[in-house]
Amino acid sequence: MNKQIQLQDLGNKDYKATWDYQEELFKGIVDIKIQNRNSDSQLPTPNFLLFVEHPHVYTLGKSGDISNLLLSEKQLERKGATFYKINRGGDITYHGPGQIVGYPILDLENFFTDIHKYLRFLEEVIILTLAEYNIIGVRSEGETGVWLDAGTPFARKICAMGVRASRWVTMHGFALNVNANLGYFDNIIPCGIKGKAVTSLHVELGVEKVDEEEVKDKILKHFSDLFQSAFV
Repeated sequence: MNKQIQLQDLGNKDYKATWDYQEELFKGIVDIKIQNRNSDSQLPTPNFLLFVEHPHVYTLGKSGDISNLLLSEKQLERKGATFYKINRGGDITYHGPGQIVGYPILDLENFFTDIHKYLRFLEEVIILTLAEYNIIGVRSEGETGVWLDAGTPFARKICAMGVRASRWVTMHGFALNVNANLGYFDNIIPCGIKGKAVTSLHVELGVEKVDEEEVKDKILKHFSDLFQSAFV
């Protein structure tokens, strides 16, 4: 089992280029696993975590409803945003500046083979990170991601999640609103969930800007602890 995770911070990068890169890493891991099943010699499979910030983009999961995008193609252009229908779970979400997006591309056979547990661990990473800012993040039953004040009229989502897994290899991941422009969420029904708000860490803290590098460091610490892994 290889519990080392290669960390790559891609900075600000186009969504489609990043998706293609995810697919390349994903395929590389799957190819090694297929080779291992057909060979007496066993090669270790690598693991990756990509941090990235995307230009304004809306993405729709494979089972999502396009009607949850409230903009026409021309309106998207005027807002400088793009749209992609992609191969993760979940419905529609927004990515943009001020958001920390994390794409763990892991061979879960290096850790544990349980997708439900994997999603709960991703949520827990964010919950523990928020706790360091005295923000109480929680789960909302039946709604993957991390919420504040779930189960109340003031419920608001701070971190969206959607993953794909095949042969126990994962891709896609989480998007934590840190300094996000929440106005872009007004153009969708986020995650297809009507009547619930979205928030960002800087709004909850009442500050103009949160140090995103500091948030990333906290995410890495809790990710490493939960997955009993080391970043390289």
